[in-house]
Amino acid sequence: MKLNYRKIFYVGLAFLLISMFWQTYDSIITKILIDKFGLNQTWSGLVMALDNILALFLIPLFGSLSDKANTKRGRRTPFIIIGTVIAAFAFMALTFTDNVQKSKINAQSEIINNYNTIYESGDNLTYNEWNSIYLQVENEWLELKNDEIISNEKYNEYEEDIITPMGEILEDDIVSEDEENDLKTLFDLHANKRAWVVTSRSPSTFIIFVATLFIALLSMATFRSPAVALMPDVTIKPLRSKANAIINLMGSFGALISLGILMLFGLDRLSYVDYTPAFIAVGLMMIMLLIFFLLKVKEPELVAEKVSEEVKYNLEIDEVEINEVEPEKLADEKLSKDKKISLILILTSVSLWFMGYNAVTTKLSDYAPKVLEIGYGIPIYIAHGAALLAFIPIGILATKIGRKKIILIGITLLTLCFGSVYFLTKDTAFIMYLIFGLTGIAWATINVNSYPMVVELAKGSNVGKYTGYYYTFSMGAQILTPIFSGFLMDQFGRIALFPYATVFVAMSFVTMFLVKHGDAKIDKKGSLIENFDVDMD
Repeated sequence: MKLNYRKIFYVGLAFLLISMFWQTYDSIITKILIDKFGLNQTWSGLVMALDNILALFLIPLFGSLSDKANTKRGRRTPFIIIGTVIAAFAFMALTFTDNVQKSKINAQSEIINNYNTIYESGDNLTYNEWNSIYLQVENEWLELKNDEIISNEKYNEYEEDIITPMGEILEDDIVSEDEENDLKTLFDLHANKRAWVVTSRSPSTFIIFVATLFIALLSMATFRSPAVALMPDVTIKPLRSKANAIINLMGSFGALISLGILMLFGLDRLSYVDYTPAFIAVGLMMIMLLIFFLLKVKEPELVAEKVSEEVKYNLEIDEVEINEVEPEKLADEKLSKDKKISLILILTSVSLWFMGYNAVTTKLSDYAPKVLEIGYGIPIYIAHGAALLAFIPIGILATKIGRKKIILIGITLLTLCFGSVYFLTKDTAFIMYLIFGLTGIAWATINVNSYPMVVELAKGSNVGKYTGYYYTFSMGAQILTPIFSGFLMDQFGRIALFPYATVFVAMSFVTMFLVKHGDAKIDKKGSLIENFDVDMD
């Protein structure tokens, strides 16, 4: 039995375009919501959680619908076609509302000009430059109050939170480095509140943006499960581990392509930029990859080939035996009390480290430019690259010391990485690149071994149910954490992000340490490529 790598590559194009979309979505939508529409961290987190909320309900639904589909193009391909086309065009359409909102802000405020003055040069501003910006900020809020665009109560709130603190810092004729950072924080707050005034006065642009985004997310949810299911549909069981490894590698390359696009057009650092190149490039690449996929993947023919191989290698007998297991015997296959406790502890650990990790991936595009004054693209790029390089040695190491031990090592490293970012400043921000290289390795260490520990506790007949447990707990965490972390960032500032992530990841060490089962001896007799046979989202 030999895996047809070319076939799997073509099948994996669907997963590549999925990963490319999600990386772009995570990178720029948060920034648009906060900077251009003026949402706070909590509400932007709620919008960012929409994809996981939809996924929780729609991925199983459309997976089931595709199981029952019967078309000339096969069961999965029609969902991939319709979902990709609608999602790609909806994603590209976001550029219009994004630019309309940017134009509104530019026409009503000095935010964009001042933002460019503060952040583009990379140098500290003089006292006179900051004083000029302060006077513009003060005058804008006074004019809004005098024109009755905002209430006296709102003006008093903004005066207390923004205008007065800026004025107090500028009472002296010099601005220290710490005061410079405080002024930038206050200006970012001003920009956020001012953008919300623009949005609230004319909400139609925001409504259209969110509606278009919802269509894109809904479309992506319709074909994620069919795209993933296509690989086992066309691959015989003994070769699926290698095939899934190829699929996951392609997913990582899709994320790297997205980051490359953002960095190529210089969109990973500044806020009030035109994201048209990213929206259009990603949308068109999704369409082109779909066309290439359709030219090379003839689903009914590939399924027929797979059935022929099953007959050739007498594999269909195993399928029959599994399907003929008596329901009474399946019902008796219950976990012991100790194993149930281990399962609960593993799933709790999964939730905790996703609470920490996903908060960072969702909010980093806002945090890195405004706190450390660096682009977010390179750190994430380094993390993905380091993870790819680490998967094979991690897989080998897991066979020697066990999954649980290596997960605990990964948790410890991830905790140290997230905790250390809190102490970085713009002068030491370059250390972020090293930290995120280690972060990628740490996350890979956790990711390679956690899902196998869950399914290790399953019987052959209920692996699907245990897989469902894993994704329910991981997705649940990814729904909650953008909102919860956003709330804390609203209360304590952006600086709360990494302490938040550190605490949740650290707590997962405790729960994982108590796990007693799921760490079976791993026999890796296959090729090295099978070490990539993990979920890499």
